[in-house]
Amino acid sequence: MIPSQTQSSVAISSDGSHWFLINASPDIRAQLGAFAPLHPAAASTRNNPLEAVLLTNADLDHTAGLLFLREGQPLHLHASKAVREYLSNNLAFTSLLTAFCGVVWHELPFDQWTPLPLKNGQPSGLAYRAIPLRSPPPVFGLTGDSPEGQSSAFLFKDERTGGVLLMAPDASEITRELEAALRGADAVLFDGTFWSEDELAVIGASARKASAMGHLPIKNGSLEILSQIPARHRIYLHINNTNPILSPGSVERQMVENAGMVVGQDGLEFDL
Repeated sequence: MIPSQTQSSVAISSDGSHWFLINASPDIRAQLGAFAPLHPAAASTRNNPLEAVLLTNADLDHTAGLLFLREGQPLHLHASKAVREYLSNNLAFTSLLTAFCGVVWHELPFDQWTPLPLKNGQPSGLAYRAIPLRSPPPVFGLTGDSPEGQSSAFLFKDERTGGVLLMAPDASEITRELEAALRGADAVLFDGTFWSEDELAVIGASARKASAMGHLPIKNGSLEILSQIPARHRIYLHINNTNPILSPGSVERQMVENAGMVVGQDGLEFDL
């Protein structure tokens, strides 16, 4: 039996008190409820320890949860120009959030490490950098080639411990820059959407291939490279419900685990 899973969102913190979300999935309400450090403090009628949300792309599985975060103070969002334009122009996210709480947009730093600020502008203890990835636009976006910055991976560094986390839930290929980041990270959360290139063919002959949807498959794709990197934590996330690695007894799951990889699941925690 395959355990139930929510969609991919990750919470990170340097001090355990101030938290950042990478992506806000449609399941965000359940995810926040299941994680006590993100519960509101009892001293106030409306609060939460969430400082900002960082968006790797504009896909609904990474952005629909923003609507559940619309109460209270302005919502701080870190995203590329392309992601902001998709959400603002195609889905009116800026107008919608402004009507409830307000939204503050932050551009991503692609060229260098930059301190990740708290809402009040004070340092969070984390630095971050974005890595541009090639990926098709979301299905509600424009057709054709993706504009630069539609999809990004994130690097985070804990300025106290020096630990480095790489998160790349949507990677159509491993570029030189991404491979260098993989080899320099202490923890990697990587795109595990599909096991194979033709995985969706079981649904219909006209289904798109994994790479056409912006996802490097695990088989004959990411597994060989990820099995060779020195990161202490190597985790697949953003796993589609057709992927056989979700089944604990599958051959594919065994291959992933034999390569030193972990299949991400709800509630997984680690320190760097």
